[in-house]
Amino acid sequence: MIFSLFSDVADQSLFLHDLMLFFRERPEIRSCKDSLLPPRPMKVGLEFQNVSFLYPGSTSPIFTGLNFRLDMGQRVALVGENGEGKTTIVKLITRLYDPSAGRILLDGRDLKDYDVDELRKEIGVIFQDFIRYDLTARENIAVGDIEKLDDDASIWEASRKSNAMDLLEQFPTQLDQMLGRRFEGGLDLSGGEWQRVALARAFLRDAQILILDEPTASLDPMAEHEVFQKFADLTQDRLALFISHRFSTVRMADRIMVLSKGKIIEDGSHDSLMEKQGTYSRLFDVQASSYR
Repeated sequence: MIFSLFSDVADQSLFLHDLMLFFRERPEIRSCKDSLLPPRPMKVGLEFQNVSFLYPGSTSPIFTGLNFRLDMGQRVALVGENGEGKTTIVKLITRLYDPSAGRILLDGRDLKDYDVDELRKEIGVIFQDFIRYDLTARENIAVGDIEKLDDDASIWEASRKSNAMDLLEQFPTQLDQMLGRRFEGGLDLSGGEWQRVALARAFLRDAQILILDEPTASLDPMAEHEVFQKFADLTQDRLALFISHRFSTVRMADRIMVLSKGKIIEDGSHDSLMEKQGTYSRLFDVQASSYR
């Protein structure tokens, strides 16, 4: 048994070595010297200029010479088939990656000119693969803006916007209810309920750019429609970008961009794109036919 224990220690030390290497890693994307604070309020919006991007280790670029603009005050839907690079665009906007070529402008200045941390504070984003924290409901929402951890009014307002308020009010200790099964007294939630909590994080942050990247995939169509309707109502004077495969939701956008093979092939309102009888119209009709 003693020798077996020593063997286990040796095995586990390999994982500790990997952990130490991870702690030594430093971010490759950093603020430049004399970086600027993002404008508040933003007046123009975002612009992709000849943006190309290649994931590390890959030989096939996701984009080559991508060009488009996203104006402040617009509610824009980005659609396309799987693997076309919709989420990659979101990761470039948030500077989780930088373009391989070209540049992305915010109010006429390259994103690289702005302080990274301050830039990300101005962007509220929820991805499809959001995190389920084994923390209290308060903490689960407050990770969207940790400085508001003790601001009950702001947390309740964010939960109202994400349709999570009714859920939180049912908990015995409401905002202080432990979520998840890892700790004693914790309550596990359904996939849709976790998504409502995750959405509240985006609404808690007073961001000028709001992005929803298919975070409502576990919600039923009616619940998703309600979430996006509130999202649209609450983004006046802000830039709102959302990605969804449900075209009943997408049609609520002021503007719809269709991404295919690394290019924006169609751009316009729902009605104008339907009149063109192009890719968007085909995708919409294919989905609508299953409801007829």
